Amino acid sequence: MKLLKAKMNKKTAEEILKWKYDPPYDFYNNELTEGALEELLNGTYSIVLTEKKETFGFFCMGASAQVPAGSSFGIYEENCIDLGLGMYPGFTGKGNSVDFGSFVLRSIEEKRKGLPIRLTVAAFNKRAIHLYAKLGFVPDERFSTHFTDFITMVKKY
Repeated sequence: MKLLKAKMNKKTAEEILKWKYDPPYDFYNNELTEGALEELLNGTYSIVLTEKKETFGFFCMGASAQVPAGSSFGIYEENCIDLGLGMYPGFTGKGNSVDFGSFVLRSIEEKRKGLPIRLTVAAFNKRAIHLYAKLGFVPDERFSTHFTDFITMVKKY
């Protein structure tokens, strides 16, 4: 499948905030609020489109990709490129994840500048953890918040 990268826009940000995942992935569901919309439009998010211009997913880098509570545990002190990503619920669980993850990694390659890439994933999300391992990420740190446990995974070059 051919994927394309585009800049996040208000229409797509609103669409993404309405995505609904089935349990237990409903943890990733969002609300369409002004604050959530501002987050997606802060300049760190990109859209991933199919060749038919359908929204396939998104990714972000930097502080937007971090779980805020992780900072209090010193999780984000190592100098890495933090990466967050999400796939449209209709495309999940259908064998699309390696192509999506590989595309995202290629898309950020020029910004990496030799730094490791770090992802933060909910510990229950075995599907994502398996994908990240396939893409060359290894588990690094663990931390807990009042709502779930998280794992960081790092890809070093």
